[in-house]
Amino acid sequence: MLYRLQRHALPIKAHFRASLVLAYAVPAPVLRPLLPAGLTLDTYGNFGFLAIALVETRDLRPSFIPARLGMSFFLSGYRIFTRYQTIAGRTLRGLRILRSDTNRFSMQLLGNLLTHYHYERSQFRVQSTERKYEVQVTTPDGRADLHIEADLSTQSVALPAGSPFADLKEARKFARPLPFTFDYERQTHSMIRVEGVRQRWNPRPVSVIVHQNTFLEQDPFRGAGAILANAFYLEDVPYSWRPGIRERLQ
Repeated sequence: MLYRLQRHALPIKAHFRASLVLAYAVPAPVLRPLLPAGLTLDTYGNFGFLAIALVETRDLRPSFIPARLGMSFFLSGYRIFTRYQTIAGRTLRGLRILRSDTNRFSMQLLGNLLTHYHYERSQFRVQSTERKYEVQVTTPDGRADLHIEADLSTQSVALPAGSPFADLKEARKFARPLPFTFDYERQTHSMIRVEGVRQRWNPRPVSVIVHQNTFLEQDPFRGAGAILANAFYLEDVPYSWRPGIRERLQ
């Protein structure tokens, strides 16, 4: 009955010290087969989007526990932008998690016990200055090794070459935090949705160099023509998650 524990029953709080988020435009037919029943792909033209989020997380804990007892760790997560229509007919935008990596065994253990987010324990190396934010991730299976360097010194930044977005205003719509994360519960043919609530969310576009990204070298992304569509950096963000809501699919 493990799946009953994975319904996000507790309200959670945390603080994001820093976060770097990249969104890759991927042809929609490549992403659609990765979605479970109940979810549709959030698209822009002929593209869907795979986001890679790198997050320095502090003081993660149930909301009724003091911050000093929370857990601090680094996280990398791979998510698809999706839409879900509730039984009441409301359409919600959110994320479908494909994979998560963390540098803490306790986070891997609890994350896989209480969520469907597929945590692996990996090694992280972070170098952060006023001018640069660099992250290198080494994963045990080599399938999500990552090395990204972001330039924080420039205020005026253009979109990455080849981005499908017309301008930064359009790109920002796919950089803002989508309010929901969706989990499909196969045992009951239900959707679990978790709503996130943030404060002081002010992402700024940054130029990045992607030295390595082996996740996109695996099927089905290999040879799919994924394009870096945008990259944003933010810091000092209080964040919380409300208890999950289960809704049986029709």
